[in-house]
Amino acid sequence: MYKATILYGHPKDPQHFDSYYDSVHIPIARKMRGLTGWTITKVDPGEGPSPYYLIAELYAPSRDALLAIFDSPEGRASTADLENFATGGVTFLYGEVQTVIPVQA
Repeated sequence: MYKATILYGHPKDPQHFDSYYDSVHIPIARKMRGLTGWTITKVDPGEGPSPYYLIAELYAPSRDALLAIFDSPEGRASTADLENFATGGVTFLYGEVQTVIPVQA
């Protein structure tokens, strides 16, 4: 399994980010076909500030499959939409997933 980790920096207007992300960006990104999983984590600052506001993780069967998803018209539309709300910057990381302990709900 292959994963894209998307790290969103702190937005200038967190309320706008949250509203836009939930009501506009997620519906755009949901149109991408071929993902095998998708998680979103709102970062808890815990004992101090984090450099990231939100983390999205998108999963696909392979590197080639994930890159094809991002290169599809739906993937390009999702990436192009970032400029509409990601005012704190965004970083993409890619890698092969190695499961040590399976996630359980």
